Amino acid sequence: MPLILNDPNTAVAPDFTREEYQEARTELSNELIDDALAARILTNLWSVANNKDKVAWAQQREEEILVADREHQQLEKEVVMRLADEQNVARREECKKNKSKYAPVRDIDVPSDPVIIPLQYTTRKMKAGEYCELHYFTNRGLEKASHSLLTTDAEVLVMLTSVNGVHTWVPVGAMKDTKTPVTKDKNLTWEQFNGSAPRMVSSM
Repeated sequence: MPLILNDPNTAVAPDFTREEYQEARTELSNELIDDALAARILTNLWSVANNKDKVAWAQQREEEILVADREHQQLEKEVVMRLADEQNVARREECKKNKSKYAPVRDIDVPSDPVIIPLQYTTRKMKAGEYCELHYFTNRGLEKASHSLLTTDAEVLVMLTSVNGVHTWVPVGAMKDTKTPVTKDKNLTWEQFNGSAPRMVSSM
Protein backbone atom coordinates (compact mmCIF):
# COMPACT_ATOMS: atom_id res chain seq x y z
CA MET A 1 0.00 0.00 0.00
CA PRO A 2 1.43 3.39 -0.98
CA LEU A 3 2.32 5.73 1.86
CA ILE A 4 -0.29 8.42 2.53
CA LEU A 5 1.43 11.74 3.14
CA ASN A 6 -1.55 13.90 4.16
CA ASP A 7 -4.35 13.24 6.61
CA PRO A 8 -7.47 12.48 4.52
CA ASN A 9 -9.65 13.52 7.45
CA THR A 10 -8.75 17.14 6.76
CA ALA A 11 -9.31 16.89 3.00
CA VAL A 12 -12.14 18.91 1.44
CA ALA A 13 -14.07 17.63 -1.56
CA PRO A 14 -13.42 19.65 -4.73
CA ASP A 15 -16.19 21.59 -6.43
CA PHE A 16 -16.76 19.37 -9.44
CA THR A 17 -19.14 21.91 -10.98
CA ARG A 18 -16.21 24.17 -11.81
CA GLU A 19 -14.93 24.57 -15.34
CA GLU A 20 -11.70 22.70 -14.67
CA TYR A 21 -13.72 19.48 -14.14
CA GLN A 22 -15.74 19.88 -17.34
CA GLU A 23 -13.86 17.11 -19.10
CA ALA A 24 -14.54 14.68 -16.24
CA ARG A 25 -18.23 15.58 -16.25
CA THR A 26 -18.38 15.10 -20.00
CA GLU A 27 -16.98 11.58 -19.65
CA LEU A 28 -19.90 10.69 -17.38
CA SER A 29 -22.61 12.57 -19.26
CA ASN A 30 -25.08 10.79 -21.56
CA GLU A 31 -28.78 10.85 -22.34
CA LEU A 32 -29.65 10.02 -18.72
CA ILE A 33 -26.87 11.89 -16.92
CA ASP A 34 -26.69 15.63 -17.31
CA ASP A 35 -23.84 17.90 -16.29
CA ALA A 36 -25.12 18.52 -12.74
CA LEU A 37 -25.67 14.82 -12.07
CA ALA A 38 -22.18 14.07 -13.38
CA ALA A 39 -20.77 16.58 -10.86
CA ARG A 40 -22.63 14.84 -8.03
CA ILE A 41 -21.34 11.45 -9.20
CA LEU A 42 -17.78 12.78 -9.17
CA THR A 43 -18.32 14.10 -5.65
CA ASN A 44 -19.63 10.72 -4.50
CA LEU A 45 -16.69 8.92 -6.10
CA TRP A 46 -14.30 11.30 -4.34
CA SER A 47 -16.04 10.63 -1.00
CA VAL A 48 -15.74 6.87 -1.48
CA ALA A 49 -12.04 7.19 -2.25
CA ASN A 50 -11.54 9.57 0.69
CA ASN A 51 -13.22 7.14 3.10
CA LYS A 52 -10.86 4.38 1.96
CA ASP A 53 -7.95 6.73 2.48
CA LYS A 54 -9.19 7.47 6.01
CA VAL A 55 -9.16 3.76 6.86
CA ALA A 56 -5.73 3.33 5.33
CA TRP A 57 -4.52 6.43 7.17
CA ALA A 58 -5.70 5.03 10.51
CA GLN A 59 -3.91 1.74 9.85
CA GLN A 60 -0.80 3.59 8.77
CA ARG A 61 -0.82 5.67 11.95
CA GLU A 62 -1.22 2.55 14.11
CA GLU A 63 1.73 0.92 12.38
CA GLU A 64 3.81 4.06 12.82
CA ILE A 65 2.97 4.15 16.54
CA LEU A 66 3.87 0.47 16.93
CA VAL A 67 7.16 0.98 15.13
CA ALA A 68 7.92 4.04 17.26
CA ASP A 69 7.12 2.09 20.43
CA ARG A 70 9.38 -0.79 19.39
CA GLU A 71 12.19 1.62 18.56
CA HIS A 72 11.71 3.37 21.90
CA GLN A 73 11.75 0.07 23.79
CA GLN A 74 14.84 -1.04 21.90
CA LEU A 75 16.54 2.25 22.69
CA GLU A 76 15.66 1.91 26.38
CA LYS A 77 16.96 -1.66 26.37
CA GLU A 78 20.23 -0.57 24.81
CA VAL A 79 20.58 2.23 27.35
CA VAL A 80 19.93 -0.17 30.24
CA MET A 81 22.41 -2.70 28.85
CA ARG A 82 25.02 0.00 28.34
CA LEU A 83 24.56 1.27 31.89
CA ALA A 84 24.77 -2.30 33.22
CA ASP A 85 27.99 -2.87 31.27
CA GLU A 86 29.45 0.36 32.60
CA GLN A 87 28.49 -0.59 36.15
CA ASN A 88 30.02 -4.05 35.72
CA VAL A 89 33.25 -2.54 34.43
CA ALA A 90 33.31 -0.06 37.30
CA ARG A 91 32.63 -2.84 39.80
CA ARG A 92 35.41 -5.02 38.38
CA GLU A 93 37.81 -2.09 38.63
CA GLU A 94 36.67 -1.48 42.20
CA CYS A 95 37.15 -5.15 43.04
CA LYS A 96 40.68 -5.04 41.62
CA LYS A 97 41.53 -2.00 43.72
CA ASN A 98 39.92 -3.33 46.91
CA LYS A 99 40.28 -7.11 46.76
CA SER A 100 39.94 -7.56 50.50
CA LYS A 101 36.71 -5.56 50.58
CA TYR A 102 35.05 -7.80 48.01
CA ALA A 103 36.52 -11.10 49.13
CA PRO A 104 33.86 -13.84 49.18
CA VAL A 105 32.47 -14.71 52.59
CA ARG A 106 31.65 -18.34 53.28
CA ASP A 107 28.07 -18.94 54.28
CA ILE A 108 28.73 -20.87 57.47
CA ASP A 109 27.52 -20.64 61.02
CA VAL A 110 29.52 -18.80 63.61
CA PRO A 111 31.58 -21.39 65.52
CA SER A 112 30.33 -21.90 69.03
CA ASP A 113 33.41 -23.77 70.26
CA PRO A 114 36.50 -21.80 71.29
CA VAL A 115 39.51 -22.00 69.00
CA ILE A 116 42.32 -23.94 70.66
CA ILE A 117 45.81 -22.83 69.58
CA PRO A 118 48.51 -24.49 71.69
CA LEU A 119 52.19 -23.60 71.69
CA GLN A 120 54.17 -24.39 68.55
CA TYR A 121 56.34 -26.60 70.71
CA THR A 122 53.27 -28.63 71.67
CA THR A 123 52.07 -28.89 68.09
CA ARG A 124 55.48 -30.07 66.89
CA LYS A 125 55.64 -32.80 69.53
CA MET A 126 52.14 -34.04 68.73
CA LYS A 127 52.88 -34.15 65.00
CA ALA A 128 56.01 -36.13 65.75
CA GLY A 129 53.98 -38.57 67.83
CA GLU A 130 55.88 -37.70 71.00
CA TYR A 131 54.48 -37.53 74.49
CA CYS A 132 53.00 -34.14 75.35
CA GLU A 133 51.89 -32.99 78.78
CA LEU A 134 48.28 -32.04 79.32
CA HIS A 135 49.56 -28.92 81.02
CA TYR A 136 49.85 -27.20 77.64
CA PHE A 137 46.08 -27.57 77.16
CA THR A 138 45.08 -26.21 80.54
CA ASN A 139 43.89 -22.63 80.85
CA ARG A 140 47.35 -21.57 81.98
CA GLY A 141 49.07 -23.37 79.11
CA LEU A 142 46.73 -21.92 76.49
CA GLU A 143 47.14 -18.46 77.98
CA LYS A 144 50.89 -18.84 77.58
CA ALA A 145 50.33 -19.90 73.97
CA SER A 146 48.17 -16.84 73.28
CA HIS A 147 50.95 -14.58 74.53
CA SER A 148 53.54 -16.35 72.39
CA LEU A 149 51.47 -15.69 69.26
CA LEU A 150 52.08 -11.99 69.76
CA THR A 151 55.86 -12.43 69.94
CA THR A 152 57.61 -11.63 66.66
CA ASP A 153 60.79 -13.44 67.71
CA ALA A 154 58.89 -16.74 67.68
CA GLU A 155 59.61 -17.05 63.96
CA VAL A 156 63.40 -16.94 64.39
CA LEU A 157 64.96 -20.27 63.37
CA VAL A 158 67.41 -22.23 65.50
CA MET A 159 69.17 -25.52 64.84
CA LEU A 160 68.22 -28.61 66.83
CA THR A 161 69.82 -32.03 66.79
CA SER A 162 67.46 -35.00 66.96
CA VAL A 163 68.18 -38.27 68.76
CA ASN A 164 69.44 -39.83 65.52
CA GLY A 165 71.88 -36.97 64.95
CA VAL A 166 69.93 -35.18 62.21
CA HIS A 167 70.11 -31.38 62.33
CA THR A 168 66.89 -29.48 61.71
CA TRP A 169 65.92 -25.83 61.78
CA VAL A 170 62.86 -25.01 63.88
CA PRO A 171 61.27 -21.72 64.98
CA VAL A 172 62.01 -20.53 68.47
CA GLY A 173 58.29 -20.66 69.18
CA ALA A 174 58.36 -24.40 68.54
CA MET A 175 60.90 -24.98 71.32
CA LYS A 176 60.05 -25.70 74.90
CA ASP A 177 60.26 -22.72 77.21
CA THR A 178 62.42 -24.00 80.06
CA LYS A 179 61.63 -20.94 82.18
CA THR A 180 57.95 -21.81 82.42
CA PRO A 181 57.15 -24.58 84.91
CA VAL A 182 55.15 -27.48 83.52
CA THR A 183 52.73 -29.33 85.77
CA LYS A 184 52.97 -33.07 85.36
CA ASP A 185 49.84 -34.92 84.37
CA LYS A 186 49.62 -36.73 87.69
CA ASN A 187 49.66 -33.42 89.54
CA LEU A 188 46.78 -31.89 87.59
CA THR A 189 43.53 -31.33 89.42
CA TRP A 190 40.42 -33.10 88.18
CA GLU A 191 39.12 -29.79 86.92
CA GLN A 192 42.33 -29.17 84.95
CA PHE A 193 42.34 -32.73 83.63
CA ASN A 194 38.69 -32.62 82.52
CA GLY A 195 39.33 -29.36 80.68
CA SER A 196 42.68 -30.14 79.06
CA ALA A 197 42.07 -33.74 77.91
CA PRO A 198 39.18 -32.91 75.51
CA ARG A 199 41.17 -29.95 74.19
CA MET A 200 44.12 -32.16 73.37
CA VAL A 201 41.88 -34.68 71.63
CA SER A 202 40.15 -32.00 69.54
CA SER A 203 43.48 -30.54 68.42
CA MET A 204 44.82 -33.88 67.18
